Amino acid sequence: MRAGDWLVLLVAIVATLAAARSLWRSDVPEHALVRLRGEVVARLSLDKPAEFRVRGPLGETLIEVQPGRARVAIDPGPRQYCVKQGWLTRAGAVAICAPNEISLQLDARRSLYDSLVY
Repeated sequence: MRAGDWLVLLVAIVATLAAARSLWRSDVPEHALVRLRGEVVARLSLDKPAEFRVRGPLGETLIEVQPGRARVAIDPGPRQYCVKQGWLTRAGAVAICAPNEISLQLDARRSLYDSLVY
């Protein structure tokens, strides 16, 4: 291989790394959106600890917020899928408590998709 070949290879590697970094980077979440039957009932800041309770058809769901993350701590649903989801930390992450018609989504300035339906 000659010097020009190494230069082309180096440029290709740098371009690939730059593209990967910019395309697969997610924004830092700013808010936790709590929805009941598809309607936003709370927009919680991820700057400070907080708890929010929302009543759905099956009972009360507890949303817990810590700096930079949020989770469904307690839900009356039978299978507890949204509780097992654990702490959400990435923008666009969602925990859906379908039987209780409640969802938790981390929101950032730039959305990864247009809408969410369940």
